[in-house]
Amino acid sequence: MKLSFQLAYRNLIGAGLRTWLNVGILTFTFLVIIFYNGLLDGWNQQAKRDAINWEFGYGQFHHKFYEPYNPFTLQDAHGKFNVKETKGLTPLLIRQASIYPNGRMLSITLKGLPKNQRALKIPIGNLGKHLGAIPVAIGKRMANAANLSIGDEITLRWRDKNGTFDATNVVVATIFNTTISTVDQGQIWMTLEDLWRITGLKNEATILIADTQFKDTEFEDWKYISQDKLLKNINDIIEVERASARIVYFMLLAIALLAIFDTQVLSVFRRQKEIGTYIALGMTRTQVTGLFTIEGSMYSLFSMLVGAIIGVPLFWYLADKGISFGSVTADMGIGLGDRIYPSFSPELLISSALVVIISATIVSFVPAHKIANMNPVTALKGKLQ
Repeated sequence: MKLSFQLAYRNLIGAGLRTWLNVGILTFTFLVIIFYNGLLDGWNQQAKRDAINWEFGYGQFHHKFYEPYNPFTLQDAHGKFNVKETKGLTPLLIRQASIYPNGRMLSITLKGLPKNQRALKIPIGNLGKHLGAIPVAIGKRMANAANLSIGDEITLRWRDKNGTFDATNVVVATIFNTTISTVDQGQIWMTLEDLWRITGLKNEATILIADTQFKDTEFEDWKYISQDKLLKNINDIIEVERASARIVYFMLLAIALLAIFDTQVLSVFRRQKEIGTYIALGMTRTQVTGLFTIEGSMYSLFSMLVGAIIGVPLFWYLADKGISFGSVTADMGIGLGDRIYPSFSPELLISSALVVIISATIVSFVPAHKIANMNPVTALKGKLQ
């Protein structure tokens, strides 16, 4: 076996440019596979982390009348909750409303959270007291859409618990930045205490958000939605992207393997005298087949070495600094930040390396297997049957 590796190494180095062309395209494929999967893993982790921190918590209880994609349910989608029974849960009240910035009317969703809440990163705690107006928080997308800045006062109109319209002035006290557009676009946040006061819905909520690993999942009039179910849309999007990525790097891998296959086919036919000499010197057909197979697999080993030299500093830099996508991600509707930090886990590196090595070994064995059908007598003459 040691002799086979030595011969395979000598033959590959002796092939010169042909070897390094094969190694180059295989290295490129290897790096693309790692980069694309690392980018998707980083996006997946970042999107889930932001969705949990800004919107979902560790699970939610929805009022039985609440349907997230049906705004007509909001008027009746609220109910009282028992503070003692809901320890570890944060109430969120949702109402429909309208604002009138700069003479325009915008329909918005009005949401209230307790001022001392820790379940979500919404900066409700930054809302102080303002004379003559209720302080509110909005996201940067909402601020841009309504052309609002900190300190601006606008008229807010809503319906109270009896369905009666009411209005007051609110002041933009803070503008936050988040990757989750569903807590930003068309949303205005205020303290739950203020929302209770203006709507008359004291001690009522639309959603109860778990800020810990809440165990109880049974409450009358409330539907439990697990964290996994809340994150399903993100997981589905990532899986679609993974399927698209597989098509791309399997095509690249096929091109690289085709180059190795062609090289091995030519080697079998052009090195007939060398093969005959090996057999004449006592090597079995299995050993000669193994020699050519090792040669093919060594292309992948060389590509791992070159890939490590190029990829380690490159991927370390990308994981540390991230990749900027600018304003392209602003309105995608999912947790995709302006900068994504790829994640290159040991499992990803090992699995990618195994795919390349095993594939290169298989395509090298196929043409080399013809040596097993060689007639030893004609092999001494350097001819194949």
